[in-house]
Amino acid sequence: MARSNDEVAALFQEYADLISITGGDAYRARVYEKAARSVGGYHADVSTLGLKGLQEIPNVGRSIAEKILEYLRDGRVSAVEELRAKIPAGVRRLTAIPTLGPKKASVLYEELGIASVEELADALHAERLRDLKGFGPKTEQNILHGIELLKSSGGRVLLDAATDLAEDVVAALSQVAGCRRCTYAGSLRRLRETVGDLDILAAGAHPAALMRAFTELPYVSEIVVRGEKKTSVRTTRGLSVDLRVVPLDSWGAALQYFTGSKAHNIRTRERAVHHKLKLSEYGLFATETGEKIVSETEEEVYARLGLPWIPPTLREDRGEIEAGLRGALPDLVQESDIRGDLHTHTDLTDGLAPLEEMVAAAAGRGYAYYAVTDHGPNLYMQRMTDERMLAQRTAVRHLDGAHGKAGRRGGMRLLHGVELNIGPDGEVDWPAEFLAGFDLCVASVHSHFNQGRETLTRRLVRACENPYVNIIGHPTTRIIGKRPGLDADLDAVFAACARTGTALEINAHPDRLDLRDEDILRARRHGVRFAVDSDAHATLHLANLRYGVGTAQRGWLTKDDVINTWPLARLRRFLRKGREGGPR
Repeated sequence: MARSNDEVAALFQEYADLISITGGDAYRARVYEKAARSVGGYHADVSTLGLKGLQEIPNVGRSIAEKILEYLRDGRVSAVEELRAKIPAGVRRLTAIPTLGPKKASVLYEELGIASVEELADALHAERLRDLKGFGPKTEQNILHGIELLKSSGGRVLLDAATDLAEDVVAALSQVAGCRRCTYAGSLRRLRETVGDLDILAAGAHPAALMRAFTELPYVSEIVVRGEKKTSVRTTRGLSVDLRVVPLDSWGAALQYFTGSKAHNIRTRERAVHHKLKLSEYGLFATETGEKIVSETEEEVYARLGLPWIPPTLREDRGEIEAGLRGALPDLVQESDIRGDLHTHTDLTDGLAPLEEMVAAAAGRGYAYYAVTDHGPNLYMQRMTDERMLAQRTAVRHLDGAHGKAGRRGGMRLLHGVELNIGPDGEVDWPAEFLAGFDLCVASVHSHFNQGRETLTRRLVRACENPYVNIIGHPTTRIIGKRPGLDADLDAVFAACARTGTALEINAHPDRLDLRDEDILRARRHGVRFAVDSDAHATLHLANLRYGVGTAQRGWLTKDDVINTWPLARLRRFLRKGREGGPR
């Protein structure tokens, strides 16, 4: 059973899509898109709120609040049902095809009755589209190609793959003679968990040279659009990439505009109108005279709108504009704030590198402390025993302080920990007397994902209540695009974490990023602390921490919220948890 907020958010997003597909008012569609985001990220369960309480949710007015109440009462919303009746759900699938938007999808349905990708492919091969206005042979070819891309690409790309490609493109273009500035923008700069395509921005004296170098990159498989200001390509790495070359004196405005999000940009443009200005990718202009006011840096653009610079990871229209106006934007945690990694593995269990190599790699990152947390015996495939774990502890103690002086007396401190398995009933590996010997315990769900909601909730809460469990690892167990998160009452789990002094992990592995940013926002309101960990199974995986930090930023976290930014003495006090002498 999904959380009521998530159900309502999905319903409103569908409603917005249906409005667009049926040719409805674009502004009205945006209203429901904004409402969907606000409801989905709101800390309180909408099923507990009345009309007045619902209207306190950002972007939810009386009409939308009444629709929420209608859904909670009847399990349906009549306005949505009316639009659903006009068009099959399969038509929405058509809009996922590159080059085919809502208007063309509507024409295909109304004129030919096409309501699925398969039916569209059949119609194309039968040349049934050629008599439709706006659907000539070239359009047919583009749509066929789009269908092939849809089937082969599998949708959006994980953050690490998108970052690798973007950094390669930026590095290559930065070497082009005359290139003055080059970076990536879009959803990647905002560090969203998946990326649909890449937006690269460049400024230079010779745009043609930049465009030529861009199209000649070895991983470019197809040039879609070639122009003086914008060129679009498809790559062999599963992503399309757009390059835009802008004047150097428009850099700040262009970077702000192409970073997005769309919802955030709507809000900044509204601020511009309020100040009798017009904001575009070319600059901030006086409405009456057309004079350019500012454009060279993002800081100038935001300042002229009466705002501080807003970090890209916050630009999702989740209250960042209001917080900026109040001077209440958070001082976001940075990767440089992380003093150590609290969830890593060696080849003693399912890691790829021996203890000594993992410790040396961690020291090379300048950490003040580092935890080794191999699996306990309840994951039987790991073949863990008491003796093997105690032997590792001896080796960890021997290496403690032997690496990474970096101005610190004694070097990097090592913590001997374990990743426990949270069993079906909430029990963990080993009895209390054995657990007492660890410096910290991470506990995670690794099996029985399909238990009922109440059982899963009780299972996680019971793990939190164990006085030796310090961190709940990858709390929802989701794998992006492959496995959904646990159907548990997360608010009950968050409350248990806050009550028991148990941290929630933000697992930085790119295919997990668990907790999600939306869940972090909710958990933080409960007073939960967090650990941003790599869950590294190899030395190279330690660098994934950057993605976890980005997710933490999207959840508005400061370094005080994250236990592995704390000095070791403070961290150790937290790790004592409910045991004798530790805070409860």
